Amino acid sequence: MAIAVNGGGSSGRRRSYGGGALSEINVTPFVDVVLVLLIIFMMTAHVMEFGIEVDVPKTRYTKDSAKDLPVINITRDGNPYLNDKPINIHELGPVLQSRYHGQSVYVRADRGVTWDVVAQVLSELSAAKITVNMVTQPEDSAEKRGR
Repeated sequence: MAIAVNGGGSSGRRRSYGGGALSEINVTPFVDVVLVLLIIFMMTAHVMEFGIEVDVPKTRYTKDSAKDLPVINITRDGNPYLNDKPINIHELGPVLQSRYHGQSVYVRADRGVTWDVVAQVLSELSAAKITVNMVTQPEDSAEKRGR
């Protein structure tokens, strides 16, 4: 099998139809699209994260839930929040009973928080006879997020 390169190497006359072959690729439209996509991702990246930053502990299994439940966040410095609003630990039981009528509650505690604060929150919720669901993060999703 033979392959001809540069017209077969013959020294005969070449036929020229118009100009020569276009040997450069115009990358300007590609660069424009990439820059626009970069700007879009930079503008929307902060929207992906939500709420108060809490670094929850990792577990092997978590149950998915689509219910809209009240969430108690406990930050690293031990401040409790009820749905992104600061709240006194001793007011948790009465507020949850009046607003959510004994509905179960999610507790998200930063893994660096002192256990004493978490124990106080759980004690207040137990005294109010409220079901508690602890929020953890699956180990595989933590590695995907880069933490």
